[in-house]
Amino acid sequence: MSLGDLVKDLRIAQKKTLRQFCLDHGHDPSNWSKLERGVNPPPYDDKTLEQWARQLGLKPGTEGWQDFMDRAAVARGQIPKHVLSDEELLKKLPAFFRSIRGAELTEKQLDEFIRIVKELHTPDESPRSTAK
Repeated sequence: MSLGDLVKDLRIAQKKTLRQFCLDHGHDPSNWSKLERGVNPPPYDDKTLEQWARQLGLKPGTEGWQDFMDRAAVARGQIPKHVLSDEELLKKLPAFFRSIRGAELTEKQLDEFIRIVKELHTPDESPRSTAK
């Protein structure tokens, strides 16, 4: 799911039309529509992104908040800040990129890969076995 899809889903979950949401929060409907469709990238300004996340009903520190911020970074063609600040994870990125370059993964394979990475990189917990 793209950032635009997430933004649209969160707006719809509030039972707001695009125009009503924009009227309530002072956004230009044309630009907001372009964000939802992935035509315009999200802003680089953290304060603006945080304001948008709150307007969409997300709470700071939650998984939904972090997911929104991660998707915004990716939509701008950036690696999320929390990844860049983790030296151990950062060292492993080149190997990760080499391993997925050119590989066509099915959605099921990608979901499983994400599950394993999350399990292995859960903060403050020892790594768990991925054997089934």
